[in-house]
Amino acid sequence: MTKTRYIMAFESSADETSVAIVKNGDEIVSLETATQIKSHQRFGGIVPEVASRHHIEQVTILADAALEDAHLTYSDLTAIGVTQGPGLVGALLIGVTAAKTIAWAHQLPLVPVLHLAGHISAANFVSPIQYPALALMVSGGHTELVLMREEYDYVVIGDTRDDAAGESYDKVGRTMGLKYPAGKTLDDMAHLGQPNYKLPRALIDDGAYDFSFSGLKSAVINLMHNADQRGETVDHNDLAASFQQAVIEVLVSKTAQALDNYPVKSFIVAGGVAANKGLRDALTKMMAARPDIAFIPVPIKLAGDNAAMIGAAVDIAYRHGMRGDWALNADPALEFEYEDE
Repeated sequence: MTKTRYIMAFESSADETSVAIVKNGDEIVSLETATQIKSHQRFGGIVPEVASRHHIEQVTILADAALEDAHLTYSDLTAIGVTQGPGLVGALLIGVTAAKTIAWAHQLPLVPVLHLAGHISAANFVSPIQYPALALMVSGGHTELVLMREEYDYVVIGDTRDDAAGESYDKVGRTMGLKYPAGKTLDDMAHLGQPNYKLPRALIDDGAYDFSFSGLKSAVINLMHNADQRGETVDHNDLAASFQQAVIEVLVSKTAQALDNYPVKSFIVAGGVAANKGLRDALTKMMAARPDIAFIPVPIKLAGDNAAMIGAAVDIAYRHGMRGDWALNADPALEFEYEDE
C-alpha cells in the first residue's frame, strides 16, 4: 500500500500569505490564507515593502493554524514545499525562509516549486490531469500557454509580449476610478453593458501563440481621456464590455489554435483571471466542440494565489525527486522553459 503523503506548503509571492497541508497531491486537508488587499488598495497596487512586513507577521501564525486544522503534527508530514518564484523578492524570501527553517528543524525534505506550476496543478483538486495537457495561465503578472507533454514537464508555447491580461484589467480599472484589484468589478460591469466601442485585438491573426494587451489597454485609456477633453460621456459598462470582449476573443482564439495544433487529453485554465465569468463561459463554449479533451477550469476559490495549489505542485515535484538544500534562495525571475530553448 502506498504511504500517504502530507505536504505543508508556503505561498508568499505577492500579497497573500498562505499555508496549506495537502494530502497525496489532490486533497486539501487545511488551508490558511491572510489577504493584504485592503492594505494595498489605497496605493492602487501592491507595495513590496508593505507586503513583506505582512508576510512576516502572518507566516508562523498560519503554519500553526494549518497544522491545528489538519489535526497533524510535524512528525506526520512528508515534506515542506514553497514557492521559489517568480514574484516580489522580499515577499518570496519570507516564505522560503519559513519553509527552510521548518524543514531543517524537523528534518523534513525541502521542495521548491515555480509559482505558475502551482496554479496549473490546482486542477488536480478537480480531476486528475491527463497528459499530454495544455494550460492557459492568466493572472496579473502572466498570460501564457503552457504545454505539458507529460507530468512535471512544462514548456511555454505562447507568452505575453507586454502587459498580462490581469495587469491590463487593473490599469483600465484604475483609469475608470475603480478600486484595486479591478478584475472582478470590470467583469461584473461587462455583464451590464454592450460591446459598443471598437477596440483592437493585437496579434489575433498572426498564426502564433503570443499575446499583447498593452495596445488594448492604451486604446481604452486614450478613449476615456479624449472623451473627457471633448466633454463627452463614456458609458463605463459598455466600455468594460468592449474591453472584456477584446481580451476574451484573443485568449480564446490563441487557445483554440493551440488545441488544434497540439493533441492533448486535458485543457486547464488557471490563474487569477480564470475566475472571470466571461472568460470561463467563452472557454466552456469553445470546449463543447472538443468533447475528446477534458476541460478543467480551476475552481474560482483556488484561482487566486494560495498555498493549496503550491502543495499540489510540490507533491508532483517531490515524486519526481526535486529537493532543495539549505542554500535555497528566492528567485523573482524564475520561469518555465520556452519551446525554442
